[in-house]
Amino acid sequence: MPPTTPDTKESEGKQIISTGNYELDKRIADGLPLVSLTLIEGENDTGKSVLTQQIMWGAMKQGLSVDLFTTENTTKSFIKQMESMSLDISEYFAWGYLKVFPLHIVGAEWTKEEMEGTLQRLIARIRDSPAQVAIIDSLTLFTEYAGTETILSFFTSCKSLVDRGKTILITLHTYAFEEDTLVRIRSICDAHLNMKKALVGDKYVMVLEVIKVRGARKTTGNLVSFEVHPGYGMKVIPMSFARV
Repeated sequence: MPPTTPDTKESEGKQIISTGNYELDKRIADGLPLVSLTLIEGENDTGKSVLTQQIMWGAMKQGLSVDLFTTENTTKSFIKQMESMSLDISEYFAWGYLKVFPLHIVGAEWTKEEMEGTLQRLIARIRDSPAQVAIIDSLTLFTEYAGTETILSFFTSCKSLVDRGKTILITLHTYAFEEDTLVRIRSICDAHLNMKKALVGDKYVMVLEVIKVRGARKTTGNLVSFEVHPGYGMKVIPMSFARV
């Protein structure tokens, strides 16, 4: 049997993607807007992939299908990561609601032309796929081989796909881009989330800052701090205890 999903009309009536985590949704303007381009940026190990996995889970629970393009995982390691967060995606994966496309080829040497071609093929795949949601985690690998204008053109193409009904989320490492390029990328996106670490007592937690969310009913600029516990998943903790 396929996984239980909401009625199609109910899904169409929803204008947001819930993360499937009530506490997290409350702080992200009730969720991210459907048919939008979202940027999730931050340094290493700040929870970008964890957040996209939670959003992916919420999307599939709403009856949406997802394509994941990942330079961070193999298909097997990704499924194991989801299991460690108590997010059982096995049925969604088996029934084709989730497709995983590993992009990182070990030992491959890219030229600028090859990378531009790869980004163009990625756009074509998202355009032609029946999946409503596309997640790219992360785009950083491509910056080693593609110029600024190529990256900006890629984001512009993603925005064009959004205008045709797609919902796209892209993660990237802040350090890999010049500030001027980041400013231009952020301006193209409908939603912008920034990930960082904060010190709580003697341990670090992950912090999500909601910079902007197009059409948000609630005020953005919220800070959300959370931990990831094996076997439990994301746990939102009080921000008042954290020092960023």
